[in-house]
Amino acid sequence: MTVKDVREISFYLLDMDGTIYLGERLIDGAADFLQTLRDQGKRYVFLTNNSSKNRHTYREKLERMGVSVDPDDIFTSGEATALYLKKKSPGAKIFLLGTSMLAEDFTGAGFTTVEKEEPDYVVLGFDTTLTYDKLWRACDYIREGVSFIATHPDLNCPLGEGKYMPDAGAIIKFIEASTGKSPLVIGKPNRYMVDCACEKYGADRDKMAITGDRLYTDIRLGLNAQITSILVFSGETNPEDYRCAPDQATFVYPSVKELKKALSD
Repeated sequence: MTVKDVREISFYLLDMDGTIYLGERLIDGAADFLQTLRDQGKRYVFLTNNSSKNRHTYREKLERMGVSVDPDDIFTSGEATALYLKKKSPGAKIFLLGTSMLAEDFTGAGFTTVEKEEPDYVVLGFDTTLTYDKLWRACDYIREGVSFIATHPDLNCPLGEGKYMPDAGAIIKFIEASTGKSPLVIGKPNRYMVDCACEKYGADRDKMAITGDRLYTDIRLGLNAQITSILVFSGETNPEDYRCAPDQATFVYPSVKELKKALSD
């Protein structure tokens, strides 16, 4: 369900890069936008697909830019995946393709990560420590019928200045080519990300909105999860691209600066 007036939204899922900041710089008006949400008693949570880092890393980055945030108000696809599995199979054994920070999300949720022992699940995150041996073993387990789950589907992680590094989605393609098996993907644009956020924060999805700059992750998430979506043109998507895009947002603004003005009217 989507709202008809942006002022009815009481819970914001906020994309970060391209929406609140660009690289290491806050987008003009972002600080005032966040203050307006606090002044109006609205809740917001920062949302990211990047599962190579944890909420404490993002908190440090935001605070370097002058945004004070509680770590609990940052929700990653890695944490969402751990919450999803905790509800489905608490205490399961996980063969994890992920960083030490992602491993902390799973061990903190009561899972055991295994190296040689037969796992209950193969979980793929954005693993910047990936080795060929880990990929090989993951493929063996998946061929044997072990359930395959991925934190998010992004093919590339933007680094700025037109450069990228391969992300979890690229590794999914590798494993699919080798095994013929596809994973259950938790992160944006899949509705599981919103389902897990609603469960963690006790949010009412009828008054919830995803705000972001990407059509194929942020706005598609709104459509898949049937929540309000707000597109901003401060990041990847521009007005020309949007005019011919199949996915249409509930509300569109140049940036959160103009969204703040709409909330204050």
